Parts: sequence; structure tokens; C-alpha cells
Amino acid sequence: MKQGEEDPMTSEEDIKHMYEQHVMRTYAPQLTLVRGKGTRVWDTEGKVYLDFGAGIAVLNAGHSNDHVVQAITRQAAVLTHVSNLYFNEKQPKLAAKLNAIGLGGKCFFANSGAEANEGMIKLARLWGHEQGRYEIVTMQNSFHGRTLATAAATGQEKIKKGFAPMPEGFVHARFNDLASVKQLVNEKTVAVMLEAVQGEGGVVPADPDFMTGVRALCDEQKLLMLCDEVQCGMGRTGKWWGYEHYGVKPDAFSVAKALGSGYPIGAIVCNQKLEDVFAPGHHASTFGGSPLACAAALATIEAIESERLVERAADAGAAFAEGLSVLAERYAHVQSVRGKGLMQGLVLDEDAKPLCEMLMDMGLLVLPTAGNVVRFLPPLSVKDSEIEEALDMLDDCLAEWHGATAEAAPEPPPEDAAAPAAPAAGAQEETDDVAE
Repeated sequence: MKQGEEDPMTSEEDIKHMYEQHVMRTYAPQLTLVRGKGTRVWDTEGKVYLDFGAGIAVLNAGHSNDHVVQAITRQAAVLTHVSNLYFNEKQPKLAAKLNAIGLGGKCFFANSGAEANEGMIKLARLWGHEQGRYEIVTMQNSFHGRTLATAAATGQEKIKKGFAPMPEGFVHARFNDLASVKQLVNEKTVAVMLEAVQGEGGVVPADPDFMTGVRALCDEQKLLMLCDEVQCGMGRTGKWWGYEHYGVKPDAFSVAKALGSGYPIGAIVCNQKLEDVFAPGHHASTFGGSPLACAAALATIEAIESERLVERAADAGAAFAEGLSVLAERYAHVQSVRGKGLMQGLVLDEDAKPLCEMLMDMGLLVLPTAGNVVRFLPPLSVKDSEIEEALDMLDDCLAEWHGATAEAAPEPPPEDAAAPAAPAAGAQEETDDVAE
């Protein structure tokens, strides 16, 4: 192939064969996607799908956002990488922007959410080192990454299975149970780490009293409050950061996923109390904060601001949640709807995977999580008509699942009818959920 020529399209069969021969099987993909724009993606056969997974909450500004594409293209032609032994102009500009919409301190840049969380754990341990504090209270059903330390921090046994012995220094409280957190705090505790909305745990928002209670507990016991904003940040919940819904500020938070619109980048954003804890030699990243990654992230933030996508997530999320609630009343297999903004979960009374596969066949991409939850994470730029289109497809699939047509779907049960018992919020099962 000559320079400048496009790589010819490879067939789906050939792509699958190459995966089987050359790629470790840590995922189980079912579909080959070759192009995306806005809220839609195309497979090798030209079939179009509404993408309500957005690369697992990565493409908040939409597939191939023009502003982001142009910024990456311009930067790639000028300077892609220099090590952090040298300054580059994009990194401090991105840090200043994140600090302005974050906690007013400083940033550290990494390549992923797991690395950002790992760095935040190290930051907390270094801060508490002189007092002999290192233990971090995290939550059951949480998800913080797949490195050994972040897997140990994650409150799901299936993530740890087969990798013992796990790193020490993590204990797991019950999410939304402040008394459970208090019981685990001792002289070794340095921080409490949590998600404002548990994504992999089943799209479970924190209770207001829980978040304010954790902040008060950390202040009282001189602990750090750490928030994992990797999935619920970057405007997804209708505010820049999930914790903003609760009127509290953590001492530090992690961000990744949507920060670079698909270009890998993660960050720790901290307040002034923690901004100078790391010194040269304490932590590092070869690729963290590269000119190309920071250009992508700056353009992503600019796109979200100029297109008013945070506000859009709040408005569209409310409309989408209302539409989901109508379906929850109509179909017996749907137990509840929960979430914030454009991070919504449809809780079923059985495994969510078959319904997700039906929706994929119909042309809607969604994500099963926590066993029985269908997770919806569309781009924040999703149109009203696309929300209606997705709800119509979901209505048709639920009707088929219930052995009816959408037009002849069962009526909502009478108000006094006994509802089936719902599983505990964020309940986990040993399933092959999407591995992040």
C-alpha cells in the first residue's frame, strides 16, 4: 500500500480470526465497528446503531467531534510527545482548566482511570505516611480499576478472583451506609474513597445524607475524602462532577474516560491541601500529560462548554429517565429506574444480557452491568429524536421479551398490586460483565 492510500476494509470474519490468533481474550466482543459520528456507529456491513454506551462513558462529546478531531490533527502535525523532563505548553493549560472547574489545587496526569486511581491512592498514603496512616475505606460494589492496587480497592470479589494475595490497605464499607463507614475507621485510616454514582455497581447514586456524612466524618477524623469521577464525571450526570450534586467537595478526585474523547488520558485533581504532597521522584508517568493527550482533553472540555453539553445531560437525562419510568410501569420484568443525568440504569428481575443482545440486534447498543441492570451512557450530545428512537426500540424489545407486541403491551399493574422484591442496590453477580 502506497503512502496516502487508505487501508482497504477488512472483513468482519478476517478481523475476528485475527483477534482469535493474536489478541488475549480479556473481552468477548460480538460486533465489529468501523466508523462513528455523533451518537451513531457503523459496522462492517454498513448497519447503523445508536450508541448508548459511548465507549463505556468515553465519548461524552460524541463520536468524532469536529472540534476534537481538528485539535488532535493539528497537534499531531506539530508535536506528539516529549517526556515530562521537559515542559510542554498544553499540559499546564489543561491543568489550569481542570483546576478551575475542579478543586483549585493542582493536577497529575496519567493514561487511564486505573492509573489515576492508583496515583490518588499513592497520594493519600504519602500524605498520611508520617502518622502511620495508609488504610483506605472503599465501598462494596465499587469499581476503581484492574491494576493490583485498584482491584484491591474495588469492592467486588470477582475482580480479585485468581490474583491473590492482593495488596493490603483496603477495607470495604456498605455503600450509602454511613454507620458502616464509621465502624471501619481506625488509627490506620487515611481516606474514604467512593463514587458519587456507582457505574459498574449497577448505576447506583449516593444518597445525599451519605455524601455529606462522609465529608463530615473525614473532616472530624482528619481523613481525606477521595472521589472516583472516572465514569460519572465530565458532565455525564448533568454537572461537571458527580459530587457536585451533593454540595460537598472531596480533597481529590480522579478523571479519565471522557477526558480525551477516546485518546487515553487520566488525571488526579486535588485541592490546595494536597497540591504539594508529591515531589520529584514520588510518582511519574512517561506518557502522562503528553502534548497530544492534553490537546485532545482541552478540545473535549471546550466542546462540552461551547455545545452546553453539561446542561444538555441534565435536560436530556430527565427526559430519558421519564421515558424509562413509563416502560418500568408497563413491563413486569422492569423493577426500577435509577441514575443521574445521562447515566441511567434499568433494573430487571433477571439477567440483563439477553435484553442487551436483543437491543443490539435491533440497532441500539447498551451495556449490562451488575448482573440485572441495563446501563445507558449515550453521548451528552444525544438528540431528543434519538432518545425517542432508543425508547421505541427498548419498548419493542421489552414487549417481545414479555411475549407481546409493543402495541399490545401489558398494562401497568394496579397500584395496590404487590411488586416483586428488588435486589439490593448494586447487588453483584458472578457474570462476565464488560471488563474495564
